[in-house]
Amino acid sequence: MRIDMPPRRPRGESIIPMINVVFLLLIFFLLTAQITQSPPFELEPPESEAEISSRHGEEQRDRNVLYVSTAGELAYNETRGDDIWAEIGARKGGAPLEIRADKGVNATQVAALLKRLREISDAGAQLVVSGG
Repeated sequence: MRIDMPPRRPRGESIIPMINVVFLLLIFFLLTAQITQSPPFELEPPESEAEISSRHGEEQRDRNVLYVSTAGELAYNETRGDDIWAEIGARKGGAPLEIRADKGVNATQVAALLKRLREISDAGAQLVVSGG
């Protein structure tokens, strides 16, 4: 009696090339993604000796940041100069406005800025400093 070998099953497609492509795409997106928004001009925040609370869980896109340079330039989102006041006044509620000022900005400039913000918006404001 002669027993024939059972026919071989065809092998399935290998998924190794697909895994390689997925990893290459992952590396590409990690290298080209902008993790945080860069400030519109060079800033060195003032230092604080007080303990600074950490806000790691907060989403970057939910923050409203007003940048102030040493020269007195203002930037909010894509807006520059005096046009920022209309945009800040138009925003409704939400998270408090973060003020990121260079350490060379005069305190009287910051006080005047806070006064103007209070006039046009009811949302709070926070001055961001670095730990010293």
